[in-house]
Amino acid sequence: MNAARFEGDWDHIIVGGGSAGCVLANRLSADPSRRVLLLEAGGEARHPYLQVPAGFLKTFRDPRFNWNFSSEPGPGVDGRAMHTPRGRVLGGSSAINGHLWVRGSARDFDDWAQVGCRGWSHADVLPHFRAIEDYRDDAYRGAGGPQHVSDIPALHPIVAAFLEGGPECGLPHNPDYNGATQEGVFTYQRSIRQGRRFSAASAFLAPIRHRENLRVVTGAMVLRIETEAGRATGITFALGGVPVTAHARGEMVLAAGAIGTPHLLQVSGLGPAALSHALGVPVIADNPGVGENLQDHYAMRVVHRVTRPVTLNEQARPPRLWWEMARWLLTRRGMLAFSPAHAGAFARSRDTLEEPDLQLVFTPASYSEEGVTGRLQDVPGMTIGVWQCRPESRGHVRAASADPRQAPAIQPNHLMAAEDREAAIAGLRLARRLMGTRALAPWSAAETAPGADAASDDALLAYARAKGATVYHLCGTCRMGGEGAPVTPELRLRGVEGLRVADASVMPRIVSANTNATTMMIAAKAAALMLE
Repeated sequence: MNAARFEGDWDHIIVGGGSAGCVLANRLSADPSRRVLLLEAGGEARHPYLQVPAGFLKTFRDPRFNWNFSSEPGPGVDGRAMHTPRGRVLGGSSAINGHLWVRGSARDFDDWAQVGCRGWSHADVLPHFRAIEDYRDDAYRGAGGPQHVSDIPALHPIVAAFLEGGPECGLPHNPDYNGATQEGVFTYQRSIRQGRRFSAASAFLAPIRHRENLRVVTGAMVLRIETEAGRATGITFALGGVPVTAHARGEMVLAAGAIGTPHLLQVSGLGPAALSHALGVPVIADNPGVGENLQDHYAMRVVHRVTRPVTLNEQARPPRLWWEMARWLLTRRGMLAFSPAHAGAFARSRDTLEEPDLQLVFTPASYSEEGVTGRLQDVPGMTIGVWQCRPESRGHVRAASADPRQAPAIQPNHLMAAEDREAAIAGLRLARRLMGTRALAPWSAAETAPGADAASDDALLAYARAKGATVYHLCGTCRMGGEGAPVTPELRLRGVEGLRVADASVMPRIVSANTNATTMMIAAKAAALMLE
């Protein structure tokens, strides 16, 4: 390790090379007069598991690419702790996620503006969404942007039956849930290009790595934020076990995610003063909201046995798997080129609602482990996962030690709000209705989960508590907003100069969507604010 590589002042230091960090590096370094340093704790995203879309299942617990956090035992989920994966590689969680490209509804962002985030209404953020996309050019979508978004290339016959059954449950076919409206059944759009995963690193970082004013450092474990006279002045990180400090003459930006960003602030004395005192960390600024307001989507599954051996369960076993591997290597097509969820729906749990409050994912496969994904079962199966779009439960992320290398305590508090428990029951009942349509009837042998015994609301809630799991959409732990929020609507951390936050942690309220697309939008808007 050569410390001289980091001498001199940087205009911008970005902490975290994930979805947000890659966007920031791309946009900030576009100005050749600005020196930009990007720090990522993980490595390069070269492994085949990170290229093959189906490799998602292999990265789920692999410490080479994954922080492998665990939540604290949850009082609302039968005292269970949950595996909480986060990407630890260039591209971050976009390098290990399920590929789904979902923005959220217009109302999500209008609600942000209403709770004190001026400049973040749907009209404000839509241009940033459109600018980062390469999908289709119209009033809602963008074409020619760095992030390629694709449609599913072929319909599995069971997926076609799921889509056909949607209208039986009052859900019309929706050609673009990222367009004018969310509601309906659809096939998912994916961050997959020509049969390969297309992460934020592929989209935003790979094309500009040659820029002389950009330095990307992998294997950099950030230890603390350096401050002087009320201003953030640099970042100390470990590289090859040796501490190094890089200094910034301009603004630094934290993009380490909903777990990493509040944790780093807390061990640097920029979180709640009471926590700093408990950790023995000098208080630089008192930000009581740092680490609070944690939100996440919590999913339950309805699973059916399938009448014929045509599901992904069979295709993922030898000898068929060997053929699928050869097919992907030669053509970039086949089962390995698909995202785990093929189709889905946005739906209202009751007619009195103005907008959908439930999101569903459908796959012609079934899993033996708890949660939405896991090891494929040995028998043919199909699965609907369902979660509440806008949960009311709130949790926290809190440093457990002054040592930044020790994982923080993560408590999502799933199902603690009554509204969340009611939505869980309604979601399971809707998933059952979708599984019971005439279109899916020829494919269904029997429901295996929750099972026939789970008929009452109490039984369904017990199942949700015992078998549900995170959907890995953690956000909100450095929420932006008005007075009382730790981050301003301009994404500046309160209490210290020269430091912004631009990742999923700033969401004041979770979006009714998978969070990766919105995280990239936040970073794009942050870069625009910084360049101004």
